[in-house]
Amino acid sequence: MAVTRKIIHIDCDCFYASVEMRDNPALREVPLAIGGAADRRGVIATCNYVARKYGVRSAMSTFRAQQLCPTLVLLPADFARYREASQHIRRIFADFTSMIEPLSLDEAYLDVTGLPHCQGSATRMAEAIRARIEAEVGITASAGIAPNKLLAKIASDWNKPNGQFLIRPEDVEAFMLALPAARLWGVGKVTAEKLKRLGVESCADLQRWPLSRLVQEFGRFGEQLYEQCRGLDHRVVAPDERRKSLSVENTYAQDLPDLAACLAELPELYEDWQRRMSRAEGYVPHKAFVKIKYADFSQTTMECLSFAPTLDTFSRLLHEAFPRGQQAVRLLGVGVRFHDEPDAPLQMSLW
Repeated sequence: MAVTRKIIHIDCDCFYASVEMRDNPALREVPLAIGGAADRRGVIATCNYVARKYGVRSAMSTFRAQQLCPTLVLLPADFARYREASQHIRRIFADFTSMIEPLSLDEAYLDVTGLPHCQGSATRMAEAIRARIEAEVGITASAGIAPNKLLAKIASDWNKPNGQFLIRPEDVEAFMLALPAARLWGVGKVTAEKLKRLGVESCADLQRWPLSRLVQEFGRFGEQLYEQCRGLDHRVVAPDERRKSLSVENTYAQDLPDLAACLAELPELYEDWQRRMSRAEGYVPHKAFVKIKYADFSQTTMECLSFAPTLDTFSRLLHEAFPRGQQAVRLLGVGVRFHDEPDAPLQMSLW
């Protein structure tokens, strides 16, 4: 008989902004965001809940955020302090389990199956972890408790901020029927809009679709949708699993007509990539790449050796890759591939 897992997903509340408010209490009552300057096509990394009342959101352009909230206090990221807080939180996790899979500086999966802490209650463990984060680090965190990673991550967002939510195995079927399809992993704005056009708004709607039709409409991702909408996730918490790459991409509402339009979008993608890369401690880039998906859904990737790619690196790759399609572009992505081993020797960039 298979063991029912007990998975906790911990997600700190507006992490960067919380550290700033902890160190400067005067910021707690004002709309606050961490991000790049608007005149450099900056992007909001995170913001506090006061700013969110104005409609400010992560990944929004700083220019747009300041339009929505003219009184927005904008601070640059201070990753040294954020990493210090993250390392303290990791030590707290380690007091409860060795099965920790970090996703970023401020969130992680914990497998607490069969462990004795808090009388074996995953719910009480999550409460204890959150209480220690608040007492020792000075910020709040939310938690989701569930039998798999998919559900735990969904649950951690359910009672934010500073809350937690439990999905028991016997609750999964009813919970999934009512869950909006847009809450599933990998369903971004574009996929959500496509699902809505196809008459799918809830996981109950999605469950009526046969696997063959999902694959026809969404390719291999259709297989994931088939399982996700039923609350199924077979992934294990993998403490030693290392990323093979880190990238960001954007599908545009209107196709980018030419190379110049693509190059104009590159700084925002690059800044988003830099923000995510800053969280990937211990990873050494080996190759940089640009991904292009054209209007006809054909795609190409151009890469080069580089251990520290700059905006110019990605610009050169885009210049080389774009002529392969000679048509409008619907998706752009930038990223890096990592060494298989963390201490592998570095290969200098060709540029």
